[in-house]
Amino acid sequence: MRARTALPFLLFDGDPYLVVTDSGRLRWILDAYTATDRYPYAQGLANGINYMRNSVKVVIDAYDGAIAAYVADPADPLVRTLDAAFPGVLQPLDAMAPDLRAHLRYPEDLFQLQTDLYATYHMAEPDIFYHREDQWQKPTLARTAEAQDPFLRHIVMRLPNEEQAEFILMVPFTPRGKDNLSAWMIARNDGEHYGQLMVYRLPKQSLVYGPTQVVNRMNQDTEISRQISLWDQRGSQVIRGNLLVIPIEESLIYVQPLYLRAEGGRIPELKRVIVAYQNRVVMEETLEAGLDRLFGSGAAAPAALAAAPAAAAETAPREAAELVRRAVELYQSAVSAQRSGDWARYGTELNRLGEVLRQLQTASEGTER
Repeated sequence: MRARTALPFLLFDGDPYLVVTDSGRLRWILDAYTATDRYPYAQGLANGINYMRNSVKVVIDAYDGAIAAYVADPADPLVRTLDAAFPGVLQPLDAMAPDLRAHLRYPEDLFQLQTDLYATYHMAEPDIFYHREDQWQKPTLARTAEAQDPFLRHIVMRLPNEEQAEFILMVPFTPRGKDNLSAWMIARNDGEHYGQLMVYRLPKQSLVYGPTQVVNRMNQDTEISRQISLWDQRGSQVIRGNLLVIPIEESLIYVQPLYLRAEGGRIPELKRVIVAYQNRVVMEETLEAGLDRLFGSGAAAPAALAAAPAAAAETAPREAAELVRRAVELYQSAVSAQRSGDWARYGTELNRLGEVLRQLQTASEGTER
């Protein structure tokens, strides 16, 4: 790789990403690490490394291959030594164009390592730590025999006590040997909050279904498993899309698209959408139909509303139907953005979808009362 040849003293993240500058040029951004196996009193990884920092951001022009390396962590003693040994190779981060700096994000490989370690080291009490009484683990979803989904997600959402939505990297934790959610850990990417790590713990007495439990419920559903088995025959292939998680108050809604690709074909076709909320799982041809089954927006008004004026009884279904229509539009827009690689719009649409679903939940609860 070009960057490894030019900067052999650095390690590189496995997920470089392509961005478009304000002038329309394409540039690759690579996260680079300074690392050593000689940091005292630190737990080492399988390869012996026990010190690793994302101290350098590398930018490569996709057209002419020009390379620029910027110091992202000037406090790192290793990068300061490298900068002194190779003067002029590393530039200060302030020299990076603002339109490129706006695209910087927290590196995935580093976040994976940090969350792996935090699953154990979040235990602060010596006795609990020694007996591993509160050990966490990260769910991994099985996709195919060759690939696993580590459930690491980039999304746009508004964090608690924050006024604006932001671009974050998040991973869930479950108790060791169990599948219900214990906590979420996020890495922030925007502005002055870049690089901040935060953990949101769920009350131990609460039971919130985790991704593995939701997938198992999907697979155990008679209707869903029968239909997938029928499609996944010779001549066609069923492709499960990414499992999307949308927070709703103190609960979560999961959405997973199912695609069908004919043998020899390249473009998969969206066939079904699976929607899970609390202990219910449904599969329909569209997200609108799935939400309708979950929240009952098309159902008749309950008997308790029979004494109310007819206009009032009709308002709630109309409002819910409009919210369902809006949710479908946002979901389709998010899928379109995902296919085109527009992750900023993808995250924004998911955040808007979450807000609409919260309104739909409120409308549904109001109808039930």
